Amino acid sequence: MAAYLQWRRFVFFDKELVKEPIANDGTAPAAAPASGPAASKFLCLPPGITVCDSGRGSLVFGDMEGQIWFLPRSLQLTGFQAYKLRVTHLYQLKQHNILASVGEDEEGINPLVKIWNLEKRDGGNPLCTRIFPAIPGTEPTVVSCLTVHENLNFMAIGFTDGSVTLNKGDITRDRHSKTQILHKGNYPVTGLAFRQAGKTTHLFVVTTENVQSYIVSGKDYPRVELDTHGCGLRCSALSDPSQDLQFIVAGDECVYLYQPDERGPCFAFEGHKLIAHWFRGYLVIVSRDRKVSPKSEFTSRDSQSSDKQILNIYDLCNKFIAYSAVFEDVVDVLAEWGSLYVLTRDGRVHALQEKDTQTKLEMLFKKNLFEMAINLAKSQHLDSDGLAQIFMQYGDHLYSKGNHDGAVQQYIRTIGKLEPSYVIRKFLDAQRIHNLTAYLQTLHRQSLANADHTTLLLNCYTKLKDSSKLEEFIKTKSESEVHFDVETAIKVLRQAGYYSHALYLAENHAHHEWYLKIQLEDIKNYQEALRYIGKLPFEQAESNMKRYGKILMHHIPEQTTQLLKGLCTDYQPSLEGQGDQEAPGCRANSEEFIPIFANNPRELKAFLEHMSEVQPDSPQGIYDTLLELRLQNWAHEKDPQVKEKLHVEAISLLKSGRFCDVFDKALVLCQMHDFQDGVLYLYEQGKLFQQIMHYHMQHEQYRQVVAVCERHGEQEPSLWEQALSYFARKEEDCKEYVAAVLKHIENKNLMPPLLVVQTLAHNSTATLSVIRDYLVQKLQKQSQQIAQDELRVRRYREETTRIRQEIQELKASPKIFQKTKCSICNSALELPSVHFLCGHSFHQHCFESYSESDADCPTCLPENRKVMDMIRAQEQKRDLHDQFQHQLKCSNDSFSVIADYFGRGVFNKLTLLTDPPAARLTASLEAGLQRDLLMHSRRGT
Repeated sequence: MAAYLQWRRFVFFDKELVKEPIANDGTAPAAAPASGPAASKFLCLPPGITVCDSGRGSLVFGDMEGQIWFLPRSLQLTGFQAYKLRVTHLYQLKQHNILASVGEDEEGINPLVKIWNLEKRDGGNPLCTRIFPAIPGTEPTVVSCLTVHENLNFMAIGFTDGSVTLNKGDITRDRHSKTQILHKGNYPVTGLAFRQAGKTTHLFVVTTENVQSYIVSGKDYPRVELDTHGCGLRCSALSDPSQDLQFIVAGDECVYLYQPDERGPCFAFEGHKLIAHWFRGYLVIVSRDRKVSPKSEFTSRDSQSSDKQILNIYDLCNKFIAYSAVFEDVVDVLAEWGSLYVLTRDGRVHALQEKDTQTKLEMLFKKNLFEMAINLAKSQHLDSDGLAQIFMQYGDHLYSKGNHDGAVQQYIRTIGKLEPSYVIRKFLDAQRIHNLTAYLQTLHRQSLANADHTTLLLNCYTKLKDSSKLEEFIKTKSESEVHFDVETAIKVLRQAGYYSHALYLAENHAHHEWYLKIQLEDIKNYQEALRYIGKLPFEQAESNMKRYGKILMHHIPEQTTQLLKGLCTDYQPSLEGQGDQEAPGCRANSEEFIPIFANNPRELKAFLEHMSEVQPDSPQGIYDTLLELRLQNWAHEKDPQVKEKLHVEAISLLKSGRFCDVFDKALVLCQMHDFQDGVLYLYEQGKLFQQIMHYHMQHEQYRQVVAVCERHGEQEPSLWEQALSYFARKEEDCKEYVAAVLKHIENKNLMPPLLVVQTLAHNSTATLSVIRDYLVQKLQKQSQQIAQDELRVRRYREETTRIRQEIQELKASPKIFQKTKCSICNSALELPSVHFLCGHSFHQHCFESYSESDADCPTCLPENRKVMDMIRAQEQKRDLHDQFQHQLKCSNDSFSVIADYFGRGVFNKLTLLTDPPAARLTASLEAGLQRDLLMHSRRGT
């Protein structure tokens, strides 16, 4: 009861009297206010109204004359005679246009139940589909209450003797319906209500002394007694789903709510209850104060017409009274067309129309009842934008009152609808940092924060020195639970000096660059940074080593070198790495990491040697750098033993065959470091014999000059000439070397004697004794050659004379063929036979079988073909001037070379140009005759 006294009262309904329509077109609304000259008079119902109900768009009334009246929204009252005497009960179904009524057609206790189909007509009146007596047995009793299930399969009738009948089946037809007594008791039944929950149908029964429920959808109709006190007539109702379809019983002390199996909450509303009704989430109670009138025993109509009655509309969810008014002698309260209609005994109809939600909220705002406004908005299913507006106003109100903690809680409820900057600006004061932190935390939890909000929240944590909250904020379990921008958080924490927290975020969210930046630039923990790189996937480990390798090499060279060795051979992340193990074979380009070792030659050498040993197919840059490094060490080394070892290593690297494609680069490196053995080796590999010769000449290494000529003179004979010229220009005593060179020149006939003499004339120390032996031998050889040539000339002349005589004989004398055997089958010749000038004879059939041509002797053909091939080859080489000059220069016998080319006809053109025509003709004939003589292929007849 104390709770009831604390409930606030509001005027959430507008009250007015319903007026008659202006015209018969039905355009005037039922509760429309009328003013001005066109206003109609107030609507007045017929006298004697006893019962009322509503539904299907009409208000339904029954009177003491047996008539049933309908008042539609057009306010055109119509009626018909339903009973001869009176109408006592009405029930209008909401989902069907069916009306159930109880009344009397004759005097005495003989109530009849009639079912009306309002959609069908019978002589202008609604069609009555069923009539049956209401009394359950032979004993007369008065009907106290009536209810019908919306599915038309159940109808319950309560009586004053405490009995309840259940009509099961189609209530509109006799043959499909069965009536039975459901309940018998000693107290009058004052209320009935059906409740449907799934497939189960319950029937609430309330009397003046108890409340109980039945399950009527099954067999045996099990009963549950819910309470031991009841209520009067019309003081019970069934709530809507907002109150879980509870059965409401309005007693004089309290209002009780019941479930089918138990009692629910209780509300202490004082006053003698006359009417209970449920309307759109509101409980409507018409009561009479005890101070005005004593309590009636059974019915609520014992009061006189002058009694004042109070109508209260309760909002049970939000705990306030939405409307309260005093009426005189209320007949009933009906709900239709979204409004409440209160019927009074004088026939007037009062309309109570609910104000719209916004108007109600504004009324609450004016009284600063924000909590109640919020609850009301939720019960009215206001959208989220509307609720956010209420929360904002409530927060502003609390903020203005100095209740910052309460204000921020309301602002938190606006997240997602209200711009966060509106709230943040209010709490930027240092004293309000706790409230700002709470708001920003919620903003992040709902994943609505941006990078600026994250920065601000982390700054709040750092200003408050609240490490526990900071850790709780950043240490989420999974990536899906992160409600902030991780990179922004890392930046802020790093700037604030919270390096461990920043490292935690960077490591757990795979921000490798930030992790390494903090470790290397802020904490200077180089070992940990290197360990972290070692457990990264291959691509990320490679990129980070390129970026931070120089720093790591400067501080921890050995460990860094070791990691680089693994990265460039067969890299796999360390076992403590978070990612999957990389497949074998992932390796970086070792040449790209050479700049990292800029100031660490010792580690660079170890790295390069490791790569050259473990991975022979390393990039060329590895070998180039290793060669340069070894040459540098060799050049700067002072210890002879170590220098010799470095010398061997450099030579072995040059001989490894890795510099064939970069010969020039290796040569430049050796020349830069004055590595003579390497230079000479590369010259030799590149067949640069001239450079080898010049190198020894520059260093005046006479013996090596001769050695080079002996070693490579066969491939390049000009070396001997250069050697002779070199020694000829030396003023020192080089007779030994000049003699050796002259001996080789003489053996190979590389230079004419005159040229040798001219070359040695430049040397003042070279006397005639130096070349005496050379000249003597040269003259002796030439004398011998002259003698041999003269002998060969005589032999050629004798041969030429003999051949000319033979040719002359062939021209002038007959040829006698005396062969008696065939040259092929060696059998005796028989006619026909074939004879050739060469002296060979053949059977004709043998000649035809073996001969390739009619003009050629089969026996001489192979030899003649060789001769002809030689002639053709000589003719093809007639114009090889360069070859002729070379052979002429290099040959020991120049005359034989010229004679050979004469034989090939190289100089025929010159001869033809200078000889007279007759001589040309004679020469041509001689040449042709010589060719025929060589071939011996003229055929005899």
